[in-house]
Amino acid sequence: LTMPLTLSTIVLATLSELLIGFIAGLFLSIVFAILQLAGMQISFVMGFTMASVIDPQTSTSIPLMSQLLSLIGLMVVLAFNGHHQMLLFIAQSIELIPLGTFYPHDTILTYLAKAITGMFVYGFILSFPVLAFSLLLDVVFGMLMKTMPQFNLLVIGFPIKITVSFMVLIATLTSIMVIFKREFLETLNALTLLFVG
Repeated sequence: LTMPLTLSTIVLATLSELLIGFIAGLFLSIVFAILQLAGMQISFVMGFTMASVIDPQTSTSIPLMSQLLSLIGLMVVLAFNGHHQMLLFIAQSIELIPLGTFYPHDTILTYLAKAITGMFVYGFILSFPVLAFSLLLDVVFGMLMKTMPQFNLLVIGFPIKITVSFMVLIATLTSIMVIFKREFLETLNALTLLFVG
């Protein structure tokens, strides 16, 4: 498809290509937001909400566990060559969608609504083991406080809670990353379907 080289067509073609990149980046960012949401909930129950770090991608302050899970997730993406698949997607989009002919369909908004819903659902699912053990510890500490009033919850309770949370996180980290990898690959497949269709 040859386009007449006028200023308006060049601007429209540039905006069309930027829109493809924006939508692809948005969908893949939602997958990484699953890990950040799970990390925020884990940080909250561990008492790490005050321990924030600067995220170099967004230049915002996020909890420590969110940054840790995001970096592990990025390492997993690099390990299964997810960056190669993203480059292949860019190459295929150039071949399948001629310059300036991309138009966003209603299916993109439908998938975006599903993806944002899934972000909250999976964020809760990934953080649930730590949340469940933390709730169980709160019940145990409550019973201890009733039976032994001299039990100092602040001195003894928080280190135990942090230790148990780390142990549960280490035990479930593989499962968390398997779910993350599956969602990442599903998002890449959905992007291809949306842009080809």
